[in-house]
Amino acid sequence: MVAGAFVRSKLRTTFQALTVRNYRLFASGQLVKQHGVWMQFIAQDWLVLELSNNSATALGLVTGLQFAPVVLLSLYGGKLADRLDRRRLLVVLNAISTALALGAGLLVTIDLITLPLVFAFAGLLGSVNAIENPVRQAFISDLVEPALLPNALGLSSASFNTARIIGPALAGVGIWLAGLGPVFLFAALCYLVATLFVLGIRRAQLYGVGPDGVAGYGRAEDGGRRARPAKGETRIRDGLAYVLRRDDLWLVLSLLLVVGLAGFNFQLTLAVLAKNVFGTQAQQFGLLTTALAVGALAGALVSGARRSRPSTYVVIAAGTAFGLLEMVAGLAPTFWTTAAVLVPTGFFMIFYAQATNQAVQLGVAPEYRGRVMALFTLVFLGTTPVGGPLVGLVSEHLGPRVGLWGGGLISVLAALVTLGVQLHRSGERLSVTLDPLPHVKVVPAPVKAA
Repeated sequence: MVAGAFVRSKLRTTFQALTVRNYRLFASGQLVKQHGVWMQFIAQDWLVLELSNNSATALGLVTGLQFAPVVLLSLYGGKLADRLDRRRLLVVLNAISTALALGAGLLVTIDLITLPLVFAFAGLLGSVNAIENPVRQAFISDLVEPALLPNALGLSSASFNTARIIGPALAGVGIWLAGLGPVFLFAALCYLVATLFVLGIRRAQLYGVGPDGVAGYGRAEDGGRRARPAKGETRIRDGLAYVLRRDDLWLVLSLLLVVGLAGFNFQLTLAVLAKNVFGTQAQQFGLLTTALAVGALAGALVSGARRSRPSTYVVIAAGTAFGLLEMVAGLAPTFWTTAAVLVPTGFFMIFYAQATNQAVQLGVAPEYRGRVMALFTLVFLGTTPVGGPLVGLVSEHLGPRVGLWGGGLISVLAALVTLGVQLHRSGERLSVTLDPLPHVKVVPAPVKAA
C-alpha cells in the first residue's frame, strides 16, 4: 500500500508538466515529430552508405552538411526567438520540414535520388533545424510556469529519446518491408502532425508572452512588461557578452563544446561500426541506436524529476561518466556487448546534456533566453560539422572503434580540465572518503579573516 502510494506520487511528480494543456499539446506533437526525425536520419544514413559504396567519409560529410547550418544560423535563430512570435515561427519551420521530407521521399520512391541530392536535402533540413532548435528550446519556458520548467525540459528530452528508441526500429522495419522512400514519406507526415499540434496551442495561456506574441514583452500597461524591443535591442553580441559575464554559464558551455565535438557522433560511429565491423543490416544498426536511446530515455526521466538548478559539479560528474562509458563501448568485443554498454552510455549522455541544459535555462534572464539557448544549440549541435567529418576520417583510416573510444577519452579529459578550472576559480576542493562507502564531496573555500 505504502509502495503503491510512493509510486503514484513519483509518477505525478515526473509527469506534472503534462497537466498544462499547452505543454501537453506541444509535447505530443514533438513526440510524433521526433519519430519522423529519427526515421529520416536512419533512412538517410543507410541511403548514403548504399549510394557511396559504404564510405564512412561520405557518411561523415552528410552528417556535417546536416549540422553545418547550426554554426551559421543558430545565433540568428536565437535572435528571432527573443524578438518574434515563437509559436508562429515554429509553425512555419515545421511546415518547411514537411515539404523537404516529402520532396526527398518522392525522389527516392521514383528512383531519381543521387548522392549530391541527399547532401542538398541534408543541408536544407539542417538550415531549418538550426533556426528551429533555439526557438523550440526557448518556447518551452512560455508553456509552463517557472516552477515546472525543469520537469518540462526533462519530459521534452524523454519525448525525444522515446522517439530514439522507437524511431530507428520503425525505420529498420520500414526499410526492410517497404524500402527507403516510404520511410521518408512517413517522416513528412510526422512533421505535418507536429505543425497541427502547435497551431492548437492557445496564445492567451502562454506564460510571460505579450499580446504581440513576443515572450517577455508587451505593452507597459499589461502587467508591467516593457514594450516590444526595437531592432537594435535584441543584438546577438549582447547575448554573447551576457554569457561571458557569467562564469557559471560559459564554463558548462565550454565543456559541452568539447564533448559535442568528440563524443556526440553516435549517428556516424554506430552506423560504421554496425556495417563495417559487425557486418549487420539496417535492422541491427537500429538495435544499436535503440540500445543507446533506452538508456537516454531513463536519463531524461531522472533529469525531469529535478526541481532545482544543477551545480557545475553535477554537470562535470555526468560528463566524466559519459566519456568513460563511451570508451568502454568502443572497446567492447561483440555486437551484443556493445549494445549492452550503450544503455548506460545513453543514460549518462542525456543526464549530462540535460544537466547542462537545465544549468543554462534556469540561470539565464528571460530577455536573453532565446539568444543564450541559441548558443547552447550552437555548441551542442554546431560542433557536428567539424566533429562528424573528422570522426569519419578517423574511423575510415584507423578503424571505427577508434572513432568511438577516442571521443570518450577526449570527453573525460575535457571534464577533468573543467573540474580544475572550477575548483581554481571557486577556491573549493574535493574531499574523498572511503568509509563506509566511497564518497566525494565539495569542501567550500575557507572564509578569509577580515
